[in-house]
Amino acid sequence: MAEPDVEPDFGKTVELAITAVDVQPRGNETPAGAGPVTAQFQECHALRVEHELAVWGNLDRCDTLQEAVEYWRGNEYEERRLYLAKLGAVTVGMCSVTFPLRENTHTAGIQVLVVPAYRRQGLGRALLEHAEAAARERGRTSLDAYHEVPLQAADGAALLPAKSGAGGLPLDEPAVAFAVAAGYELEQVERSSRLDLPVAPELLDRLEADAPARAAEYTITGWDDTCPEDLVHAYARLKSTMTTDVPIAGMDWEGEDWDAARVREEENTLIRSGVQSAVTAARHRASGQLVAYTVLNWRAGVPNSILQQDTLVISEHRGRRLGVLAKVANLRRAQTRWPSAKSVLTWNANENQHMLAINIALGFKPAGYEGEWQKRLG
Repeated sequence: MAEPDVEPDFGKTVELAITAVDVQPRGNETPAGAGPVTAQFQECHALRVEHELAVWGNLDRCDTLQEAVEYWRGNEYEERRLYLAKLGAVTVGMCSVTFPLRENTHTAGIQVLVVPAYRRQGLGRALLEHAEAAARERGRTSLDAYHEVPLQAADGAALLPAKSGAGGLPLDEPAVAFAVAAGYELEQVERSSRLDLPVAPELLDRLEADAPARAAEYTITGWDDTCPEDLVHAYARLKSTMTTDVPIAGMDWEGEDWDAARVREEENTLIRSGVQSAVTAARHRASGQLVAYTVLNWRAGVPNSILQQDTLVISEHRGRRLGVLAKVANLRRAQTRWPSAKSVLTWNANENQHMLAINIALGFKPAGYEGEWQKRLG
């Protein structure tokens, strides 16, 4: 729900043409990862790029075109719809709806973006109503949305507190006013943090040295891009656990069922998207099971930045510094594999103090805040 219109008169009439966007020209579909994309899809991607540059001054958080193409194709686990809005011949905004297909089939993800010059004219509300109508048509009863603000926008500002009780978003942020007026509630706030690279080897050595006595029952392993066949089922179990163990505050989400096929689908999508991955995991010696993992992603199109993805230590194996060991090992591998990277970005729920403490010890600094919004349909 990024930077939409905040016009208070939501009842005004707006003549707006909203059309569904195809990723590829109809009748010219090609296998995933190949073929041209439509002009409308490229317009949508350009709007996202312009927004990211305006808010952040960089594209570290923005999908590359190659990633966007793969994402908006959808897959057997999630259907994704994208819409472009025009006033006459002028592109003024976009919206999107995502529909989980395996789990969480009562939910839909909503996003709205309006070109800055056309805000405060009721266009954001019209786009939101279009997206919500699409969700209702599919019988979805719980809508979720998110948006992120830079650190400086929140510092010293009056905040709307998250329902989780941890953190808040600035009340004077236009997207906050828009979401509240549209009936969305701020369920959770995540902190985004940035780590400058390279990390001093002495710091990584010191963090590793503190762990061995508590982690003697475990070995650290890892892989690039594709999980080894002998670990993929254990890795899938970890990814299922990730969807139930991380803090989600009051978000109306249920856990996901991951198996080897789903892991391979994700890996293949990332490869087609031009994304390289580094995964480090902790393995319990006695049982042979994977009990912790962490993931870093790098894109050639954004070579200066690495994105931190999942990190998890399953509950019965916590307190043994496995999160630290996995993260340190993965950072070492990432710095060797992607020497052009100058920073790592990560996101953590404000209430996840344990993981935040690990990141702070590694040298991460606050960069912004992301709000997770929810609306229940009657």
